[in-house]
Amino acid sequence: MVIGLVVHARHRRRFAEAAAALSGVELAWAVYERDEEIRELVGGLLRETRLEGLLLGLLPYAKSRDLLPPSLPVAVTRSAALDLAIAWAQARGNGWAATPVSVDTFDRETVDEVAGELGLPLDEIAVLPFDPGQATDEIVAFHREHATPYLITARTAVAAALEGNVLHAAPTATTIRASLHELVLRAHDRQRFISGLFMINHEKERGALQRLLQQTPEFADAWIDQRGHRALLVFGPAGVFEAATRQWISLPVLAEARETLGLRVVAGFGIAASARRSVTLAEQAAARAGHEEGSTAFLFTEDGVTIGPMGATAAPLTYQHRDHGALETLAAQAGLSPATLSRLAAVERSLGGRLVSPGELARTLGITDPSGRRLIRKLSDARLVIGGGSEQIARKGRPARLYRLTITSALQEAECPGTCS
Repeated sequence: MVIGLVVHARHRRRFAEAAAALSGVELAWAVYERDEEIRELVGGLLRETRLEGLLLGLLPYAKSRDLLPPSLPVAVTRSAALDLAIAWAQARGNGWAATPVSVDTFDRETVDEVAGELGLPLDEIAVLPFDPGQATDEIVAFHREHATPYLITARTAVAAALEGNVLHAAPTATTIRASLHELVLRAHDRQRFISGLFMINHEKERGALQRLLQQTPEFADAWIDQRGHRALLVFGPAGVFEAATRQWISLPVLAEARETLGLRVVAGFGIAASARRSVTLAEQAAARAGHEEGSTAFLFTEDGVTIGPMGATAAPLTYQHRDHGALETLAAQAGLSPATLSRLAAVERSLGGRLVSPGELARTLGITDPSGRRLIRKLSDARLVIGGGSEQIARKGRPARLYRLTITSALQEAECPGTCS
C-alpha cells in the first residue's frame, strides 16, 4: 500500500515520526518550502505514483483539491484543540501572559472552548479562522493590526514572515497519527471484519475481564465470547474498534483493567476480508503484543500492515449504561437503546467538544450514512445535539451540517436537576 503525504519541509520529521507505528505501508512524499510549490508537487505525485491514499494539510488541500481523483481516499490534517492548548502551555513556559494574543487558522469555536477550559478572557483573543482564499500577507497584516505581545499561528509561512514572539501551533504527532491511521484503514474499506483478542495470564481472571469489556460503552454493540482458557474474542463493526482505540492510537480499557482489576492484559486486532481470517490475524497480533512490556495491543491487516504498539495512555471512559438510570430515561425519550446512547456519550467525550457531521458520526459508530442522518434527527428532536455550522468536504454537492453532542450535560441535568456545577 502506498500513502502520499504532502508536508512542509519543516514538518517532515514530525510526520515521519507519526508514521513510525505503521509497517507494510510505503510513504510517497511531496515536500514543499513555499506555498506556490504545492500544486505542482501534488500533480507530480499523482502522475508518478499509484497512490491508495493521500494525507495533506488544510492549505495543500485548498490549493490542490481540484486535482484529486474522486476515488482516492483523502485525509486532511488540521490543528486540533490539543495543539492550541499546547501552544498556550508553551507561552506560559516562556513566561508570557496568556492574553492578549492573536490566533490564526483555528476556528472560533475551538479557540473559545480551549480558552474557556483555561479560564482566559475571550475579549483579549483575536481570531482569524482558516479561509482557503487567504494570502499569507493578509494573515500577517491581521497579526500586525492587533499588535499583541505574541501570536499563535498554524501557518509556516506566516511564522517565517513575522518577527518577535511567535508560537507555531502545528499538528502534534498524535493528531497526525490519528489521521494517518484512519486514512490507511479507509483504504481497506472493503475489509470491514474486525476481530479483537484480549488475553490475560490466568483463567480465573477471565470472568472479571469479560464483565469489564461488557460494561465498556464502545463495546456495547460487539459480540464477546470466551476463546481458550485465557482469552476473550470480541467481534464487531469497524467503528466499534476505531472508537475504542482512538483511531488505533491507544486502548484505554487496558489501563482500566490494570487500575480496577489489577490485570495485565494484551490485545490483538485483525482486519481481513473474512471473519475467520480476521480472527487468525487477531491471534497473531495478540501474540506479538505479549512480547511487549506491560499492557499493550497491536493491529494486523491481511496485506501486511501493522499498527502498534498501542498503549493504555489515554484516560478510560467512564460511562457505563447499566449504572445510569438517567441514561435509560434519555434513551427512551430519544427512541434509542441505552447501549446506543451509551456509545454516543463515549463518542462525545472522545470528540472533546469538537463538531461532528452525520457522516463522521456514522463512520465512528460503524453504521451507514443514511442511518447516521436519521440518528442525528432523533438526537435533535430529543435536544441531545445542537447545530453548529457546516463544512464543504467534497468538491461538489451541498456542505455537510455540523453538530455538537450534548448528551453529557443532559445526563448531568437529569441526575441532579439544577444542582450540578
